Amino acid sequence: MPQDVVNTPYALWEENRNRIVSHQGGWVIGKGVFNHGYSMMDDLVGEITYFQQIFLNLTGKLPDKRLGDWLEAGYICFSWPDARIWCNHMAALSGTSRGAIVSGVSSGIMAADSLMYATGVMVRCHDFIATALKEKRAGAAVEEIVKRHLSAKNELPGYARPIAKGDERIDAMQRVCRKLDITMGEHEALAYEISDYLIEEHDECLNYGGYLVAFLADHGFSGIEVERLISTAVASGLQACYVEALERPEGCFLPMRCSDVVYTGPEDRELP
Repeated sequence: MPQDVVNTPYALWEENRNRIVSHQGGWVIGKGVFNHGYSMMDDLVGEITYFQQIFLNLTGKLPDKRLGDWLEAGYICFSWPDARIWCNHMAALSGTSRGAIVSGVSSGIMAADSLMYATGVMVRCHDFIATALKEKRAGAAVEEIVKRHLSAKNELPGYARPIAKGDERIDAMQRVCRKLDITMGEHEALAYEISDYLIEEHDECLNYGGYLVAFLADHGFSGIEVERLISTAVASGLQACYVEALERPEGCFLPMRCSDVVYTGPEDRELP
């Protein structure tokens, strides 16, 4: 048998050949559409919110309406109608070039997926705050926790923010929590303690990603689940920027002259 066949999960492929296996659910023609044991048309439509459905689809857990409403508010905090924001650039460029809205929004969602910000940093934020809480429970002071992590990795995921100081979105979400009567948990409380220390010592503080992760960790969600829950959170801001660019004359979003590009590469040369 060829070596490349030996090194592949051949038996597993054969087992799943021409079959789609799902533990989530699906459409049973003539009976209904099922999702984690719920009949979607009978149990969910008109009974839960879309954001509760997001939780169910991505985590298999159906939360109460308050948590769904919290996530909806959280999405609004991600969806700013400002074309200066890096991911919103994609949607505006699609609009100004008369591309389809789906292509603009999809490319913007992809641009928001980075190991430095947005969805891509959520697992690291979760790892940090979960580890920090274990250290605090073991008796470590906040100062020790911060110094240890800065010494080991030279970063504190979930803290600091480019350009601006502070994060107005956290204040808004705290207001939402009070309105929904959602109490603070251990991860979130520690996140604020660390933030207070950083403000005093480093003039930096908790950012929105760090807040989201700490809050959702207190409700039993893992880092990868948080990443999935906010995977499309920027969509509405992208749609707004696409529409605005589309309604203006074609090509008017950030047009450039050749002279605007500063080239620093090799000199012109003859090619064979």
